[in-house]
Amino acid sequence: MRTPHALLTASAAAVALAATVVAPGQAAGADAVPPPGVYYVQSTVTGFNAADRGGAVEQHRPRGDEDRQQWRLRADGGSHLLESTDAPGTCLGRGGDRARTVPCAAADAPWTVTPVGADRFTLAAPGTGHRLAVAPKPAGAVHPAPLTVGAGPDDLATWYLTPAGPVTAPMPPPDRRTLDQVTFLTAHNAYANGVDGGFAPPFVNLFPNQTRGIERQLADGVRGFMLDIHQTPDGAILCHNSCTLVSRPVALWVDLQRIVDFLRSHPDQFVTVFLEDYVDQEVLRAELARVDGLADVLYRPDRTGVRENGWPTMAELTATGKRLLIFTDRTRASDAAGGVTRDTFGVMYQREWTVENYWSMGSGAGASDWSCYSRWYDAGTTLPLTRTEPGFRPLFVMNHFRDVPLTSTAGTDNGKLADRARRFCEPAARKKPTYLAVDHYDRGNPAAAVAELNTYTYP
Repeated sequence: MRTPHALLTASAAAVALAATVVAPGQAAGADAVPPPGVYYVQSTVTGFNAADRGGAVEQHRPRGDEDRQQWRLRADGGSHLLESTDAPGTCLGRGGDRARTVPCAAADAPWTVTPVGADRFTLAAPGTGHRLAVAPKPAGAVHPAPLTVGAGPDDLATWYLTPAGPVTAPMPPPDRRTLDQVTFLTAHNAYANGVDGGFAPPFVNLFPNQTRGIERQLADGVRGFMLDIHQTPDGAILCHNSCTLVSRPVALWVDLQRIVDFLRSHPDQFVTVFLEDYVDQEVLRAELARVDGLADVLYRPDRTGVRENGWPTMAELTATGKRLLIFTDRTRASDAAGGVTRDTFGVMYQREWTVENYWSMGSGAGASDWSCYSRWYDAGTTLPLTRTEPGFRPLFVMNHFRDVPLTSTAGTDNGKLADRARRFCEPAARKKPTYLAVDHYDRGNPAAAVAELNTYTYP
């Protein structure tokens, strides 16, 4: 296992290697059609990709090169063609008011590609106002899979052309790299380790997500901690699913104290805590008040102009001493009725500051699902992984684990972490993961993936 400092430092050779990993062409500017190359045609609304499904073109969850989602862009006179990399000679085209694959020589194959700013484009049938679009969302449902061609709303007809082989740049020097440029090893259900105390009812506790306690995790270089908190008469307690019949569970303040004590003795380190939060606001506030020294290290992005100016450098965070970021999975709306929002006492609403992919790669054994799409996408919520704002890029939490944390399976999966991040999740989010969350971080060397990602930035 690398030392904690090594997780944030790249060798000169690794930086040079990362600088050579580029897309077929440079990233498109806001005022130019991208150069020829292989791209994903990616909805700016859903983050899903245009995929060939038996001749119909649908929006699918991003799956890298596994689902006929890659298209080769090339000029065709004054227009452009998008040729399938899986079926040469077949292009993304039109059939009436639906998107379909057609022969590249067909009249319905060319598109007029028009930049609309912020690296976004429209694709229209030449000489018409009919554009490729995501269909409107029906009441109580998500956007339909089939893609349409017509004169729909502007937002649904706006696309990213995301390079299949993304452009990267070397990581800046340590004093210039910003928080969103760094990748951190993150322990899923870090408390469920069986070392610090009980974490789940009988039988469930036979499957810990980790096998080392919080202090050892910190020593090993883990810098992100996913913790589930449940409300009991004793306060906010760390349990999986329920605290009923859990023997010797650990209180949240105990693990937070371990983290704060670590930060006191390691003034150049930064830690993030993610709360799966089942407690009332005042219970959480009281729990945090028990942590000695928390206020000295608690980082408040809501008070430092991050949304206007972007994330600070790691050097700035070290200089201020504010090196602990705490998120809750609750929403501001869910807290409004209680009259107190959690960010008033320093706990940030995660959906306002991050994007996160759906958490499961499948059951505990067998084939895994590497599709990478937002966990916050349903009939009432559309927060794509591609979400960004002027001057502000959300941090990206990349989950890489299964329903059941089998040790052997986790070891195999963790050995493939860098590959999935580079080929699947980075283009799906159009950003590099800030947090790589895994089960059994001590198996399969996920720290190597963290070190690799910390050799480059994704512009």
